[in-house]
Amino acid sequence: MGYLDNKVAIVTGSGRGIGRAVAEMFAREGARVVIADKDQEPANEAAAAAKAAGAEAAVLAGDITQPDFPAKLVETAISSFGRLDILVNNAGYTWDGMVHKMDDQQFQAMLDIHLLAPFRLIRAAAPYMRDQAREEIARGETVQRKIVNVTSVAGLMGNVGQANYSAAKAGLVGLTKTVAKEWGAFNINCNAVAFGIVDTRLTRPKEQGETVDGKAVGIPDQIRSMMLKMVPQRRPGSVEEAASGIFYLASPFSDYVNGEVLKVDGGFYA
Repeated sequence: MGYLDNKVAIVTGSGRGIGRAVAEMFAREGARVVIADKDQEPANEAAAAAKAAGAEAAVLAGDITQPDFPAKLVETAISSFGRLDILVNNAGYTWDGMVHKMDDQQFQAMLDIHLLAPFRLIRAAAPYMRDQAREEIARGETVQRKIVNVTSVAGLMGNVGQANYSAAKAGLVGLTKTVAKEWGAFNINCNAVAFGIVDTRLTRPKEQGETVDGKAVGIPDQIRSMMLKMVPQRRPGSVEEAASGIFYLASPFSDYVNGEVLKVDGGFYA
């Protein structure tokens, strides 16, 4: 028996990194998972890993920022598994720059991936989460559902060179709290998890040359070293540790936690 038995979960950005760790953790706990990623091959690999853990898995590859993709993703969950219980808005990347050098496209790109896409996905899920709950409540049934939005400590405190990312993640906190208030009466918990430095391609030394859509990602090694000194635990978190925070907010352990931001940052924001 797993803590997520018979639950159906959508996890965006789950072809690699934190998202994949979440999908695999959910699978081990009995959930059926919908893997969503921009890249087909990593998505297929993540689905294979979920199946190896004993779960059913479906895949939809595509660009989460496209207006019609969120609805297609929800439709994939319903057509594959007939229901939707957990929604994890995890997909994202960084495109850093100083305010005085940042153009509108660079700023808007972060709003599109980190704020508008989660909004669209939550809206698309409404018939199968909010409306379904209304029918269940009328029958005297209680089914707890969860939405977990991935934000960042940058959205809580700002970060030099990340005005676009910080603004988008701060907006996601506002969206989280609003959905919690609007949908709480329907047994839907909406929370956010704010990550600090987690070992993914977005936070590894920029000198390693990793990119997303041709855009360099990572943190310059000198700055990264300084940031890690500000973490009481003096190290980045692992993707498994990050996934554990999301699992908590998706599990029955958090049934009376709503509208909160859980910081998983090794004490960086303490």
